[in-house]
Amino acid sequence: MIAPSIRSIVLITSLAASSLASTVAAQAGPYDGSWSVTVRTSRGSCDAAYRYGVTISNGVVSGGGAGSVSGRVSGNGSVSVSVSGGAGSAQGTGRLSRNGGGGSWNGHGPSGACSGSWSAQRG
Repeated sequence: MIAPSIRSIVLITSLAASSLASTVAAQAGPYDGSWSVTVRTSRGSCDAAYRYGVTISNGVVSGGGAGSVSGRVSGNGSVSVSVSGGAGSAQGTGRLSRNGGGGSWNGHGPSGACSGSWSAQRG
């Protein structure tokens, strides 16, 4: 038989753990999840268009496949990201809605400055 004091500790620990799990779940942002991003170049000699996946978790953007993507999404959907990989880097800004979004980017590749637009879809 479990002593009453041990049983109390187990019960309190279980309640604290479930409370913490509820708090973490409640903090998850409305934009959290997997997103597919399409990048298009409109100025410069960077790759014309490509697609990659990113993940948003508690407003933090990460992923990007061959490159490295990092950034943040605010509560109102405002996005700010940095991308680096190979011989180039770029910064992007924009806005997400519930299932999509888009914005613009500026960067530098092996052949100089580039810029364009990006669009994103959940999933």
